[in-house]
Amino acid sequence: MLDLSIIIVNYNTKEFLKKSLDSILSSIDGKLNYEIIVVDNASTDGSPSVILNLKSKILNLKTILNKENLGFSRANNIGIKASKASRYVLFLNPDTIMQKNTVEDMLKFMDSNKSAGAATCKLVMLNGEIDDASHRGFPTPWNAFSHFSGLAKIFPKSKLFSGYNLGWMDMNSIHEIDALAGAFMLVRREAGEKAKWWDEDYFFYGEDIDFCYMLKQKGWKIYYVPTVFVTHYKGVSGGIKDVSEEITTASEETKKRATKWRFNAMRIFYKKHYEKKYPWIVNQLVNLGISIRENL
Repeated sequence: MLDLSIIIVNYNTKEFLKKSLDSILSSIDGKLNYEIIVVDNASTDGSPSVILNLKSKILNLKTILNKENLGFSRANNIGIKASKASRYVLFLNPDTIMQKNTVEDMLKFMDSNKSAGAATCKLVMLNGEIDDASHRGFPTPWNAFSHFSGLAKIFPKSKLFSGYNLGWMDMNSIHEIDALAGAFMLVRREAGEKAKWWDEDYFFYGEDIDFCYMLKQKGWKIYYVPTVFVTHYKGVSGGIKDVSEEITTASEETKKRATKWRFNAMRIFYKKHYEKKYPWIVNQLVNLGISIRENL
């Protein structure tokens, strides 16, 4: 019986994918029964042939080659349908490098915390900083305003102003958070089933926050576990993150589409979860704010 299914969605990141798979194989000991499922979203950089070649070398690797780019959520759901592990699913980006025993330690944490629906470890970027997307509060109108207006930078440890990234919390201790990043998302299978996995209205960006929101709606907790870490190049396939602008594999067209997907995700999340909770004027201001940010 499999303990863990690792699902990786790839799009034009073949060199990073190879490094990520190597790190998985070298970091997990032989006692863990697991499978790796790589879902390729119609990459044009030669990824499909690389993935098929890796399949012949890695016995526990499954490959799914989509004929078109179906987006992150839909590709993950395809991976879920092919997965066999009964206990846990780890969603992992191809631009991550696993450290020794990361997976085993995270599984032990989940085993010891039955209320945990999902958890992430510390995601460390190339500049040495922690990926702030891995430690998130939900983007309520106030949290989003404080973040995008710059108030959170002025008062980074304030509960009032830093709710977007939960800046007042101790980043070196294990604690509950609202949302984590899909770059490293360990999910209890039972919890994922109850949350109905990934919302396919999201194409790219925002779907991980939505997933966490639905988990919490079902009564599960989300945890940040900084006792172990992975290296996250961050934004390699989308190309719109400053931290990876020198190494991104994204074309200019992909960057434009990624920017559009990012702001569309904001609109989808707000409409789905907040629009009915706030007055008309707040909804109008939020949508105006998203449009202004999109056109900067």
